Amino acid sequence: MTKKIILALSGILVIAGSLAGIKVLQIRTMMSTGSEFKMPPTTVNTVVAMRDNWAATLHSVGSLSAVQGVTVAAELVGKITRIAFQAGSDVQAGALLIQQDVSTEQAQLPGAEAEVELTRLNLERISDLLAKKYISQAEYDAAAAAFRQAQAEVERIKADIAKKTIRAPFPGKLGIRLVNLGQILDPGQEVVSLQALDPLFVEFLLPQQQLAEVKTGMSVRLTGDAVPEPVAGTITAINPNIDEATRNVRLQATVANRNGVLRPGMYVNVEVLLPGEREVVTLPETAVLYAPYGDSVFIVEEKASENSADKGLVLRQQFVRLGEKRGDYVAVLSGIETADQVVSNGVFKLRNGIPVVVDNSQAPAFDKAPKPENR
Repeated sequence: MTKKIILALSGILVIAGSLAGIKVLQIRTMMSTGSEFKMPPTTVNTVVAMRDNWAATLHSVGSLSAVQGVTVAAELVGKITRIAFQAGSDVQAGALLIQQDVSTEQAQLPGAEAEVELTRLNLERISDLLAKKYISQAEYDAAAAAFRQAQAEVERIKADIAKKTIRAPFPGKLGIRLVNLGQILDPGQEVVSLQALDPLFVEFLLPQQQLAEVKTGMSVRLTGDAVPEPVAGTITAINPNIDEATRNVRLQATVANRNGVLRPGMYVNVEVLLPGEREVVTLPETAVLYAPYGDSVFIVEEKASENSADKGLVLRQQFVRLGEKRGDYVAVLSGIETADQVVSNGVFKLRNGIPVVVDNSQAPAFDKAPKPENR
């Protein structure tokens, strides 16, 4: 019995040893294969960094405002008897907007005008009597004062009628009506917004170190999501003081708005066009890997193989300092040189030192002034 058990255990040990040996051989084979395995090269599109002449510009974000713009409001209390405008319409200076109830003033006006006539006649008679020295100078002065008071009362009534006849102070476009027929207006109550839309002001800020580069009369160019075509303008005013909190200076430019695309309150991108051009090294913006610790690009370089004289292409990550953007391109202030071959897109999936092959057969096109179509 004992002999059978010993033989069985011996058999089990032999089988276990054989399996262990086979497994060790498999592991060694896999390790050997893994050490010799090389990742296939990644296919990339590339561009060559080039120098270009760009017009010198300063960039900012501005806000549009009307050269003339008010919210028309009531001056006196009174009930609305007529609304003479349509919301959103264009009006000329002096056009009637709102007529308040002036029946009381119109009823008072004839009596006040009769009082003026009476005091005028009385003043003429007293003037004759004064010339004949039948009355004193004090009596004449009292009659003259009464005449002037009567005239003032007529002017007051006419002024109240004019104030209750609310008219457009200048030509422009009306906004949404804020009152209704029959409503009693209080002094200062808003009636409608009136904005002169052509031309418009654009106000923007520039850092104090750029103040020496700008002056009135320089051209500006406005762009934005709501601006289908760039709009030209001219700098018309520069604030004499610098903001102590931000060290920025406020500038104002005047722009034409003949097609009515621009609106007061709209934000736009502002480019100040400086005289002359400057030479810059440019790359497509998609070639830049943006990161909080620094922006970088991937340069394609040749690297000799360790086991042979054959050369392959690998990537070298290079940190760069960027300047302004122009369409699909961005200016590179430092970090690369002209003729450097740089990966043009898909940089988020790359890393330093990996092998690559270049295939530009389907590389995307880049433009300094792209005009994407709405589809």
